[in-house]
Amino acid sequence: MVAVVTAVPLGSLLASTCFGFEADFSADLRCIPMAVRRKLDLAGVKLKLQHWSELGEAERGELLAWADDAAAIEVLRENLLARSAALSAGQAKELPRPCGEPWQQAEQLPAVLASSCAQLDLELRSGGWAELDELQRFALVKLSHPGHEHRNLPRALAEFGLLV
Repeated sequence: MVAVVTAVPLGSLLASTCFGFEADFSADLRCIPMAVRRKLDLAGVKLKLQHWSELGEAERGELLAWADDAAAIEVLRENLLARSAALSAGQAKELPRPCGEPWQQAEQLPAVLASSCAQLDLELRSGGWAELDELQRFALVKLSHPGHEHRNLPRALAEFGLLV
């Protein structure tokens, strides 16, 4: 078993944030929080919920607290690929790293989010998207993907102060 290394300092407050809309599962980290999902995307690692469930609660907490600067993300990538190889789900898959994703751009509201809001008859505050931090934008894009039940999208929009 490869130990999770946490010798890197916390890169930002974004690194360890759990949102209010995640409260149903964030206390015991039984689901992958958005802050960890963002780090996984940045690292180019597809960690399944089965992988996550096989990690101990302390390991899941360490991943939530893991720094999100570039150097820390590289260590995270290598660590997770090595650690997941010992899990019953097998080694985590490698994914392309995000570059210019909608959640990485503060200038324009992503079409996928606008579409989901229209489906749910939700009106967004003008200019609100540009005021969000990257983790908030990441969460909203992930919550608005087609096929997603959108249960937490209105809660997240309200939490971030985007609803009119």
